[in-house]
Amino acid sequence: MSPTTSFRSLNFSLYAPSNSAPISPPFEIRQLLNSCNRFYGLSYSSSSSLTTTSSIGNVLFLSRKLSLFVKVQALAAETGQPKWWEKKAGPNMIDITSTEQFLNALKDAGDGLVIVDFYGTWCGSCRAMFPKLCKTAKEHPEILFLKVNFDENKSLCKSLNVKVLPYFHFYRGADGQVESFSCSLAKFQKLREAIERHNVGSCSDYSSSASEKIEDSSV
Repeated sequence: MSPTTSFRSLNFSLYAPSNSAPISPPFEIRQLLNSCNRFYGLSYSSSSSLTTTSSIGNVLFLSRKLSLFVKVQALAAETGQPKWWEKKAGPNMIDITSTEQFLNALKDAGDGLVIVDFYGTWCGSCRAMFPKLCKTAKEHPEILFLKVNFDENKSLCKSLNVKVLPYFHFYRGADGQVESFSCSLAKFQKLREAIERHNVGSCSDYSSSASEKIEDSSV
C-alpha cells in the first residue's frame, strides 16, 4: 500500500475490489440503518445505490445523533423537575385532591377570600397563565388559592358545573360563592379586578393558619 493511499479508498477496499460496482452495505450496517428509521424517518432498501463508504459515513453520523438523543432523554429523566401544575407559589396555594378536602378548605377559610383554579394538565391556556397566577398568589398572601385538577376531580367539577378550562370560583365566608368565570392569559386583568372587588377587610395573617388546617385534614 502506497503512503498516498487515502483513508476513503482504504475503507472501500475492505468491502469490494477496486474494479467492482457499488455494493449494498454489509448486513450489520443495513440492520443499524433500519433501526434508525423510527428516530429519523429514514428508509433503506437493499437495492440502494449507496456505496459502502458513504453508507458507513451515514451510519457514523446517525449513530452520533442517536447517542445524543439518548443522552438528552436520560438527562431530562435525571433532573426530576416538577411539572408545571405541581409547582406552588407558597403556603397559601393548596392542591385539592377530594371533595371533602375542598369543603374543609372553604370552612377553614372563615371570612377570608378563596379563589379556586380549575385546570387541566393538558390545557395550554391553563399552563400559560399559571406563572401569573402564582405571582398573584405571592402578592396576596391573605387569599387562599385552591388548585383543582379537572381530570382527578371530575365528580366535584361536574357538581360545580365547571365545563371549560381554566375556570375560577370566588368564595367568601357566609356569602358562599360570590363570582365565577372563565379566564385566559389575555384576560388576566379580569381576575385582578375580581380580587379588588372581593378582597376587602381580610386578615393578613389568615393564610398560614388556614393552610395548616387544610394540610392536616388531607392527611
